[in-house]
Amino acid sequence: MIDFHQLLLVYIAYIIAVASPGPSNMTIMGVAMSRGRAPAIVLAIGVITGSLFWATLTATGLSAVLATYANALFFIKIAGGFYLLYLAYKSARSAFSPVTPQTVVQEAPVDRAEYLQLYRRGLLLHLTNPKAILGWIAIMSLGLKPGAGASTLAAIIGGCGLLGITIFCGYALLFSTAPAIRVYQRAKRYIETVLALFFGFAGIKLLLSRV
Repeated sequence: MIDFHQLLLVYIAYIIAVASPGPSNMTIMGVAMSRGRAPAIVLAIGVITGSLFWATLTATGLSAVLATYANALFFIKIAGGFYLLYLAYKSARSAFSPVTPQTVVQEAPVDRAEYLQLYRRGLLLHLTNPKAILGWIAIMSLGLKPGAGASTLAAIIGGCGLLGITIFCGYALLFSTAPAIRVYQRAKRYIETVLALFFGFAGIKLLLSRV
């Protein structure tokens, strides 16, 4: 039987964790403002896929096994740290590139190769984040009390999946609006510099962390 009170706590914890500023959200915001709605949504779908991947592993118990092996998390941490530093480099390079004034992003026709690259970028943001593994272990521990059945597990994964879609795609939609893009066009160098500093700090922090 589903404990709806416990399920509500899981959803609240997930919303707080996902909606708060982090590498995934910041990347979606940056892509939405600089490249438009469709690229940002594709990136968001990659992030959501990575999140659901770790959720599935946690549900099967494999991520708990992975978390007990320091070497596995160590390599994920190193990969994640360097990937964030790579994003910092890309943002820094963009900060000093010329700006072409425009009021909205003129999205090019669908380029599957480019969209696949964006999807992989979002996916890697979560797959190389050891905190995502530990976060899902914490969420499952909070929601799966003794006696919890398959329906509870499905409610946790399904509900958090819908919340993730709403939040991440919401960032993509919100920051691809004309006002947001106009702000980006006027303050591109400042915004990309902030993103570079954020990714750089997050990458160094992850590389130096004990997680």
